[in-house]
Amino acid sequence: MVLKTRDDAWELMTAHTESESLRRHMLAVEAIMRAYAREFGEDEELWGLAGLLHDFDYEKHPNPRAEEDPNEHPLFGTQILEAQGYPESVIYAIKSHADYLNLPRISRMDKTLFAVDELSGLVTAAALVRPDKSLHHLEAKSVRKKMKDRAFARGVNREDVVNGAAELGVDLDTHIEFVILAMRAVAPELGLAGSTPVAG
Repeated sequence: MVLKTRDDAWELMTAHTESESLRRHMLAVEAIMRAYAREFGEDEELWGLAGLLHDFDYEKHPNPRAEEDPNEHPLFGTQILEAQGYPESVIYAIKSHADYLNLPRISRMDKTLFAVDELSGLVTAAALVRPDKSLHHLEAKSVRKKMKDRAFARGVNREDVVNGAAELGVDLDTHIEFVILAMRAVAPELGLAGSTPVAG
């Protein structure tokens, strides 16, 4: 079996996703997955693939309530991944991040992908409403405060954020801080670096 690389995943993701915000979401999740893989002593490349590809079919097949419909997210995408020879562990993690498929999250990679998906969106939204539109001074307590405001980032499922941290066995505040730091490392690619003063 030919091992799939990050370049392969990037090419596939960008071929199916034109939306800059959705591409940035997948880049954010990739960065967090890689950071958690390092933290847990897991395979960073494998975890990175799961993060970068978890929503690659969402733009064209966005009906998440289709459940068993193989033409909708994430089943449409996972069929492509299977045909292209991506690792089964990556494919299963992507399937199990969709709660509506009712698949048990078994591996640590499965649980981590679910735990960081919605939270990365909340962190992005919290950074974008800051005056500097930057992750660099965003704190976990600010994200927690925004989380309590149901009108803020309505699309983010708060239950998934809370349950994801619990499934992963990490304290929610610690988890939020970890996610912020992981995203900060790729802030320019996410459009969340703010305005950096030019050294004179």
